[in-house]
Amino acid sequence: MRYRIGIDVGGTFTDFLLMAAGGRTAVHKELSTPSDPSEGVLNGLIALARGEASSLEPFLGSVSMIVHGTTVTTNAVLTGKTARTGLIATRGFRDALQMRRGIREEMYDNRYHPPEPIVPRWLRLPATERVTANGAMVVPLDTASVEHAVGCFLEEGIEAVAVCFLHAHANAKNERAAARIVRRLMPHAYLSVSSEVMPQVRFYERTSTTVLNAAVGPILARYLGNLTAKLAKARYCGALLVMQSNGGVAAPAAVSRLAATTLLSGPAAAPAAGLACMAPLRATSFITMDMGGTSFDTALVLDGEPAVSFSGSVNRYALALPSMEINTVGAGGGSIAWIDQGGLLRMGPASAGADPGPACYARGGVEPTCTDANLVLGYLSAEYFAGGRMRLDSGAAQEAVASRVAKPLGLSLAEAAHGMVHVINVNMAAAIREVSVQKGYDPREFPLVCAGGAGPLHAAGIAAELGIARIVVPRGASIFCAAGMLRTDLRHDYVRSCAHTVGESAAGAGRLRRAVREMLAQARRVLAAEGIVAARQRMRYQLDLRYAGQYHEVTVEVSAKALAAADWDAVRERFHAEHDRLYGYALRAEGTAVELLNVRLSANGVTQKPVLQREARRTPGCGHALKGMRPAYLPERKSYREVPVFDGDRLGHGNRLQGPAIIESANTSILVPSGWRAEYDVLGNCILNASAPRARGSE
Repeated sequence: MRYRIGIDVGGTFTDFLLMAAGGRTAVHKELSTPSDPSEGVLNGLIALARGEASSLEPFLGSVSMIVHGTTVTTNAVLTGKTARTGLIATRGFRDALQMRRGIREEMYDNRYHPPEPIVPRWLRLPATERVTANGAMVVPLDTASVEHAVGCFLEEGIEAVAVCFLHAHANAKNERAAARIVRRLMPHAYLSVSSEVMPQVRFYERTSTTVLNAAVGPILARYLGNLTAKLAKARYCGALLVMQSNGGVAAPAAVSRLAATTLLSGPAAAPAAGLACMAPLRATSFITMDMGGTSFDTALVLDGEPAVSFSGSVNRYALALPSMEINTVGAGGGSIAWIDQGGLLRMGPASAGADPGPACYARGGVEPTCTDANLVLGYLSAEYFAGGRMRLDSGAAQEAVASRVAKPLGLSLAEAAHGMVHVINVNMAAAIREVSVQKGYDPREFPLVCAGGAGPLHAAGIAAELGIARIVVPRGASIFCAAGMLRTDLRHDYVRSCAHTVGESAAGAGRLRRAVREMLAQARRVLAAEGIVAARQRMRYQLDLRYAGQYHEVTVEVSAKALAAADWDAVRERFHAEHDRLYGYALRAEGTAVELLNVRLSANGVTQKPVLQREARRTPGCGHALKGMRPAYLPERKSYREVPVFDGDRLGHGNRLQGPAIIESANTSILVPSGWRAEYDVLGNCILNASAPRARGSE
């Protein structure tokens, strides 16, 4: 097999990275097809085959692996277009989904209401059963109550059913019995059972996660069914893996059962791609940003490890499955400019997407977008967009910005376009502060790894807002996450609740050992079924710990050796140290008891990573890549000036240039402002360094 392919399906573009056996790469971007994203995937594969001088079938015959990330489930939740879902809950507890935690998200805003539950009350039906918190059976399942609920679901045309019983994490017997009834009476419905999705404490989070899994399950299953059918028709026989929110990949069958694991599928590959491109700089701590057509994603990687959260949310719905701590905001090339009631200019979160797209796409869009502003400012070329495959309409961009931004605000065309770019840069800088400053880290201490088709035009402006001095633009910036997918490992996460005071209960320690053995056996079976031999299996254990009386817990990594030896002193010390790092204090001296809530196992199957091609050093001069001069708006001069435009595909290791300048490649453009210099490293990454960076407002 000669090729491996990474595919990232976004809201505007679908990105493709083809990697040949010797390290040669090919990049392609295809407009996404929202009505059926698999069509855009197939169109891109046909284009890749054409680039290899082949037709689709023989080309796919030479492909050993396709790794695929998708926003299908994310978009379903964000737009409210989830599957029609019913919930069966313990009698008396069906309203937990609406009551949530009873905590107002915006404490001082009385008008800030929680979102409507995905499952309305009349589709949340009770089952008579009861289990205690320690797993003792109190009321066996009344099968008639479940059959009644299923009858109602059949009448209402329900596509997916969620089953979540109180304390099912401690004893799943009643839940499993209910699941058997649903499978028998509704064999074609998607079934999501809490003891299979997330067997841990906290009823609301478990219910919400189980419902989310059910609500997106049929959508993901249909999409993967369409995709696999199209690939099978084209006689593809290689492996197909799907990117998960936890930063690992899994087979389609596994993610179809746990569809909610794909709710942050695409962006989760960014840290893996960042680690690869930062290798020449020997940097393992950095911030990634990926600005596409619809959204902006950012994450912090510290000492080679991206942060993982077990208590996230999607569109304000609780999701307690392991997910990369990625902050996503509605800021992209297609973000629409608008003026609020107070007369202030805003950008996004609404996006023109791929259809109709920005006004300059000439596909029917009339709203002014970030891409239109960049074209007006001269940062984009109307003739060379997408490598010349797509010509932009400058007149349409100017008309949209002038009529809907400049005239209402009393600004010139250039001032309006620059204002649009500045506002969206501020929005993206604020998103980066959430993953850095709000976590106790100074963004000025980290390089910024900038990706996405639109990102390199905005990177320097975002860095200026944050005081960041170094930006790394990967050679494949426009397909950054697609590249990261080819560098990820298979990963499956397991959790069991076994609450007890650490080191004080032999029974609790016994439950912990049994839970670890059970999860380990399950993990090894799953990885073996995916073709991962024992030598390539890596197990990682974590404990959710807290001081007695605390509400929130801290997740601490522990070794298999410490668990096997029951070294509770080492476990407590790890917890004290982590609690001190996060909150500035530890209760070692007070002798406060430490409680264990959950034990977690992350099972990784190590995959073979592609070899990155290294370039020979060139002379510093860039004259060979000069395409010409173009008027571009320089904010420090408040006017247009002729700036040099370089062909980024002809620049490489050792080339250097000074801003202001524009570097154009087939799939992205880099803006090098005044006061910044650019140079290329051994992997062909463009590194921007500021002469004297300073965050706005720091004077």
